[in-house]
Amino acid sequence: MARVVVVVYAGVQDLDLTGPASVFAAALRRGRSAYEVVYASVGGGLRGLASGLVMHTVDLGRLRLRRSDTVLVPGAEEPPLVEALADAALIAWLKHAKARVRRVTSVCSGAFLLAEAGLLDGKRCATHWRACARLAQDYPRALVDANAIYVNSGRVWTSAGVTTGIDMALALVEADLGRPEVDRLSRELVLYVRRPGFQSQFSAALVAQTTSSEVLRSALEWARDHMEEATVDGLARRAGVSVRTLHRLCRQEQRTTPGKLLARMRVERCRLLLSTTDDPLKLVAAASGFDTSTRMKRAFKRDLGLAPREYRYLHGAP
Repeated sequence: MARVVVVVYAGVQDLDLTGPASVFAAALRRGRSAYEVVYASVGGGLRGLASGLVMHTVDLGRLRLRRSDTVLVPGAEEPPLVEALADAALIAWLKHAKARVRRVTSVCSGAFLLAEAGLLDGKRCATHWRACARLAQDYPRALVDANAIYVNSGRVWTSAGVTTGIDMALALVEADLGRPEVDRLSRELVLYVRRPGFQSQFSAALVAQTTSSEVLRSALEWARDHMEEATVDGLARRAGVSVRTLHRLCRQEQRTTPGKLLARMRVERCRLLLSTTDDPLKLVAAASGFDTSTRMKRAFKRDLGLAPREYRYLHGAP
């Protein structure tokens, strides 16, 4: 049985911790539990979580690390995170663990603890979208990917905000146990969709979910499925409002214009196609609503800082 060591500290975000832990706890190998989940802290004992729940933990210092272990470091809001960053014993333990376990992972702002321990130097990594600029500023040797929901950098995995830890945990289980088991887990946990790591934190699905306007939400959902024909005028017609009203709704709900929102959705569609198909760039551009592959390249450079071919090289299927 493999072991997952979940690092706990005072004020840790509950879902960062319990979401991935629930995935590992439910995973099976030949009908038996595939992972042992251990909750540990510096010194052990009781630790209070962000919600007020109290968790019993074992002492990190007394754990005998195994080569097959996975270490999971959840995040927290700024005050408890700052305290954890100042905990020399915790940071020293993370440095010690890196050389002795199979992999070290983080959820949300837990990436700051990995960075403080030097585990993100020269590695692509993810964290919550609100913290990306801060992580890049405080730890310039970390290669922060502001778009990915989780990043696999070999023995170091990082995920973005809160629930993306579940996506990362599913990917880790798939790497260990294969696709059939992770598909079973997804059904068991009643997950609406299992998201790949390259999916943006600002995906069209999330944009549609976070708008309170029913007309705008339905129009965006339509556009997501018809990117090759979606336009600002078409979006307005679908919403049953004037173009002027559409602009006002987008400003109020998404703080952007309809044109920029559609452009972002087109880049997202391109990312999906580049990562999951071997279609030529012209077909990818057309299916995403770009009239030429040149316009697609410009949008990619603007939003992601790299060309579509480079993106496919990094994230495409083997």
